[in-house]
Amino acid sequence: MEILKFTEEHKAYRERLRLFLEKEVIPLIPECEEEHITPRSMWKKMGKEGFLCPCVPVEYGGPGLDFLYSVIVNEEMARICFTGLAAGLHSDIVVPYILSYGSERQKKHYLPECVSGDIIAAVAMTEPDAGSDVASMVTTAVEDGNEIVINGSKTFISNGVNCDIVVLAAKDPAIENKHQAVSLYIVEAGTPGFTKGEPFDKMGWKSQDTAELFFSDCRIPKQNRLGQAGDGFIMLMGKLQQERLVCSLGALFSAETMLDYTMEQCKNTMVDGRALSRSQAVQFALVEMASELRIVRTFMESLVIDHIDGKQIISETSMGKYWTTDMVKRIASRCMDLQGSAGSFETSSLVRPFRDNRVTSIFAGTNEIMKGIIAKMMQL
Repeated sequence: MEILKFTEEHKAYRERLRLFLEKEVIPLIPECEEEHITPRSMWKKMGKEGFLCPCVPVEYGGPGLDFLYSVIVNEEMARICFTGLAAGLHSDIVVPYILSYGSERQKKHYLPECVSGDIIAAVAMTEPDAGSDVASMVTTAVEDGNEIVINGSKTFISNGVNCDIVVLAAKDPAIENKHQAVSLYIVEAGTPGFTKGEPFDKMGWKSQDTAELFFSDCRIPKQNRLGQAGDGFIMLMGKLQQERLVCSLGALFSAETMLDYTMEQCKNTMVDGRALSRSQAVQFALVEMASELRIVRTFMESLVIDHIDGKQIISETSMGKYWTTDMVKRIASRCMDLQGSAGSFETSSLVRPFRDNRVTSIFAGTNEIMKGIIAKMMQL
């Protein structure tokens, strides 16, 4: 059952992206994993070829394409099992804050270079003591004339080292209501008082430059605030639907990739003179995973259509996020089991996605938070 209808233009874009990834990205993945960072040159090449921010309108330097192009980019990135070039984060999670809430000056100033890859964007919400509960953050932003003075720190920030701009969530300590105290700000790298930590040495996402960010009397122009003061929490909640949809799609696409690889390996691995895939136990395992993935893809594609149509599907995307990110861990483990000892070697195509997908049930709101959101919307 095909729910998403890809045009010939979509298909040509996908083919062009695949060729680009094969030539410009895949050969560099081992080096990126080793160095714990992805070179900025790769981002610029992505931008030059039109693979960043496909939904940004033409008037702001973008191609003005539909969300299906973002789906294609996220799917193809998942298929090469490479998290270092976090195009989905940049294009579909961070940049939409500027596109939706930024002033004309902000959009014209920042968006063209986000499209070209000359600007790499990050979003900074999580703190050492405040994760899924955004309103509990302690990073402060205080007005001082025409400036905003920021103090505090953020952690686990993807693109944290490479980022040129950060969409930062901070609160006004003078406002008692913790939800109304939060505002969003664009902070540029190189601003005095803004420093970056070294990339974390993580279990997975090794080529992704995840880092801490520090703000000490960091002064930015008041015009770098996104929208109105106190609207930050509402803005964050408004963009979480797309963020969680993108996370869900990434988990689904990664699980499909691992299953495809495992099926081929089982067909080509001989045990006692016959293919491993001829074993009934192996067949049942593959069929069960394929069935679950087909069902989940149908659900996720329906969510993509609803999202494109502008429907509010907060509960449904929360369901998708928790289900797919739990599912991808189950499938990674089961595929590894079917590979036997060979699946545990670093040379196996399963090892990197096995590690990388472990964190997906934690970021973008933990899966326990997802279930809490769903429960509230079910009026439980």
